[in-house]
Amino acid sequence: MKTITFYSAVLCLFLVSHVAFGQEDYQKKIEALKIEKQRIIEQEKDALKFEVRDINQRLEDGDISENEARILKEEVAKQRALNIENRVAIVENQIDLLERNKGEVLTLREIDTIYGDRMRIGLLIDGKPAITFNSNRWKKEIKYDRRTYSDFVMAIGLNNAIIEGQSLSDSPYKIGGSRFFEMGWQWRTRVFKNSNWLRFNYGFSFQFNGLKPDGNRIFVQDGNQTFLEEFEYDLDKSKFRMDNLVFPVHFEVGPSRLRKTERTMRYSIRDQFRLGFGGYGGFSLGTRQKLKYNRDGENVKDKLKRDYNSSDLIYGVSGYMGFDGVLLYLKYDLNPIFKDAEVKQNNISLGLRFDI
Repeated sequence: MKTITFYSAVLCLFLVSHVAFGQEDYQKKIEALKIEKQRIIEQEKDALKFEVRDINQRLEDGDISENEARILKEEVAKQRALNIENRVAIVENQIDLLERNKGEVLTLREIDTIYGDRMRIGLLIDGKPAITFNSNRWKKEIKYDRRTYSDFVMAIGLNNAIIEGQSLSDSPYKIGGSRFFEMGWQWRTRVFKNSNWLRFNYGFSFQFNGLKPDGNRIFVQDGNQTFLEEFEYDLDKSKFRMDNLVFPVHFEVGPSRLRKTERTMRYSIRDQFRLGFGGYGGFSLGTRQKLKYNRDGENVKDKLKRDYNSSDLIYGVSGYMGFDGVLLYLKYDLNPIFKDAEVKQNNISLGLRFDI
């Protein structure tokens, strides 16, 4: 019982003190508004004195007549009197609202954002948020100088392999049938503060490099060796694919146009020549082989996913050149396609790259 009585007394004391402090708070606001009302009157009177002094000076200099000076003084006096009346009325209305509602005043919040036909409107009670309609609290500020941009990157083209000791024309892979596809995301950052001729590009990409053996051959894994071997059935399709996740890094050079306003400064490379050179590094996501053939009158599709002694770490050099977002793209794997192979093979790709 004593505990209940104690906490009840504490609660009553808290409520009484809260009301007392709240009342004291809005009374202070009323006193401040009354002082502000007096300052408004003094401010407008001082402004009138300066204007009258200026009119008298113009009269002494002979710029205006006495009649014109009198009319001008009447006009400025009337204007200042109306200013005092309107401004004091606003303050007196604020005092009346506070006294009538004991400081608990509902006011419209600032309409600071418009999205189409939707507005941000809120309510304040005693200067504190009460109700908000269609509110977007986190406004994104426009940066004056934006140094970093991002693009979706997609590339497609021909794929093949540079084999040690032989030319590309003697490749065991079909030139037109072996293709690659790449997609990813990149960030482009201006290197120098006051110039955009050099940019640093970085990001990530998924690469899908395909090889189509010439003739009726497939890849066969025998221990730590992988090689092409004649298939016992007539093949309709034989395709070998290597999937990689890599992290490209390029330095890009080229002209740009500077667009400057009061609020923003932007360097644009739209419709401009671009040259990029660099490399990439990553790892293999998997290797697979797809076969289609006819066996004893039955159409068979085999999807073989295994290691094939392919390299786990992927690294190479790459470059591109072109205009705007359409670029000629070349990449070359420095790692061998197959580890511990008797004859070294390196993947090479040539195609088009699109920065979207």
